[in-house]
Amino acid sequence: MVLLHHVPFIVPMLYPGMLWNKDRGEKSIYLTFDDGPVLGVTEFVLEELGKRGQKATFFMVGDNVKKNPSLAKEVFKAGHQIGNHTFHHLNGFRCSVSDYLESISACDTILKETLGAESNLFRPPYGRITKKQQKILQDRYQIVMWDVLSGDYDPGQPVQKCLDKTIKYSRNGSIVLFHDQEKTAQTIREVLPPYLDHIQAQGFQTGLL
Repeated sequence: MVLLHHVPFIVPMLYPGMLWNKDRGEKSIYLTFDDGPVLGVTEFVLEELGKRGQKATFFMVGDNVKKNPSLAKEVFKAGHQIGNHTFHHLNGFRCSVSDYLESISACDTILKETLGAESNLFRPPYGRITKKQQKILQDRYQIVMWDVLSGDYDPGQPVQKCLDKTIKYSRNGSIVLFHDQEKTAQTIREVLPPYLDHIQAQGFQTGLL
């Protein structure tokens, strides 16, 4: 399967009502991290962002928040944005609407219990969400997709290619997707620091969604 590092222009047209990128006139990059919080990985991401004074949005899996509440709090206290990524990382194409909504609600609950805060941001795991699910959710949430996919989770992708492609497609208003999870633990250590250095050197601000 070919890994697409950027979203073809036609895709957002086919799926309106979801956020694929921000203002192309603003020199800002919107960093996002999915699947955490995960011990050992999320701390690394926080450290690298903190070194450069950069901000990001973390789409958290509810079960990982339950397992690592202090780490979730650390992300929130550092001034980063929090989003819902379902409780059990569900694929919307492979579950019923009721199960999907229940998992999202459970994630909302654990986020509020742990952080004392609510989020109106939702990212569907794997980017897979049905039209019916979207229609129900879009009144309550901003459904956030991306236009740059790092592919940091792909063990068959050389680290340098991951870095080069992510840099190549990042531009004004890009929403860039990384993962703070076990599968990306090694790759993100090699890719994230030079990528963050690059966007900083290019004068990009890192915005919150």
